[in-house]
Amino acid sequence: MIVGNGEVGEGGAEIIDAADLVIRFNECRSYGAGGTRTDVVAVCNTGRPAKAMLGSESWRIHPGVVEASEIWSVRDPEKFAAMRAPLAASHPELDDFCDDYTSQFSAFCAEAGKVHRIVDKQVHEAVDQALSAFSPAPYVVPSSGMIVIGEVLDRFHDDEVTLAGFGHAGWEWHPFAAEKQLVDSYIAAGRLRRFAGKPFVSSFQGA
Repeated sequence: MIVGNGEVGEGGAEIIDAADLVIRFNECRSYGAGGTRTDVVAVCNTGRPAKAMLGSESWRIHPGVVEASEIWSVRDPEKFAAMRAPLAASHPELDDFCDDYTSQFSAFCAEAGKVHRIVDKQVHEAVDQALSAFSPAPYVVPSSGMIVIGEVLDRFHDDEVTLAGFGHAGWEWHPFAAEKQLVDSYIAAGRLRRFAGKPFVSSFQGA
């Protein structure tokens, strides 16, 4: 289960908590109404979100963060270092967007006994390529949710992957319209499922 920060439909908590692997994001805003099981917290490891999380004691002691055995940094430092100069020209207001806090997340994981993984830039670039088929409006980067979907589909070929809490809306410089189209294409191809608060039967349970 990949659980975004949007609304999780009725019955979602039980379905999520019964999954073999549950991935949440950043401050784990889905925690509670979207169940409590948390195996992975995928974090935005650059810019203001990273700085805010690392500087927040409440993030460090959040039960979802405490329970997680792995923290995934979704932004490859090499990729974002290369983006700094072009962004300074195109989006000068994002002057701290590429500030890298990956080493601090690594230190946190070492102290807390967690595995720290960095999503490789090749996943980011593959997502960019896939999104291009849907003619996205100009954007800065795909959302963390879309990067994690790309990583999970790449790593877990034979597993049933379900999304919950994905509203495909938020920061103006993520290509959410194209991301929704891409996710819908993966669902149509049988690579993903989407939980939306209705009766849900796993194909691995005889459906």
